[in-house]
Amino acid sequence: MTEPQPDIVRLILADHEVFRARFADLADLRDDPRAATALWGELAAHLEAHASAEEENFYPALLKRADDSEDETKDAIGDHDEIRQGIRRAAAAEAGSDEWWAGIQDTRDANDEHLAEEERDDLPDFLRAASVEERQSLGARFQRFKDEHPWAAGLDYADKDPDEFVAENG
Repeated sequence: MTEPQPDIVRLILADHEVFRARFADLADLRDDPRAATALWGELAAHLEAHASAEEENFYPALLKRADDSEDETKDAIGDHDEIRQGIRRAAAAEAGSDEWWAGIQDTRDANDEHLAEEERDDLPDFLRAASVEERQSLGARFQRFKDEHPWAAGLDYADKDPDEFVAENG
């Protein structure tokens, strides 16, 4: 008997828990810049791989399956852009500096808002609209995408225009 494929909603929620835990861990490392830098590099890459995997798999499916999901999708893509902007702000600063920490805080704030909205609106809408089989198929694609981009390899952290995203994927 074959193992069931992972459900994309469960994979997304699992990542959300990792993000919350890693941001909490970072806050505890304020006096240890070396450890904070290592953890931040891992977290920033995970955030980009997750956002890109959602943009490749989840949000196009949400647009096709859930009625009136255009505004939610635009908001989510805009949130991803704000997360990326925080990552770029930190990347442009000296590790451990106040500016670096400000970029991390920008990222955390944008990410916290995104997770709350996604968990409240996008994921429940998708659960109502998509079959288990579709969620599992998308879960396999979501995981494969992340596996193909370890440490966000090959991803460019570039912002995406929310209106263009919806027009191209709706």
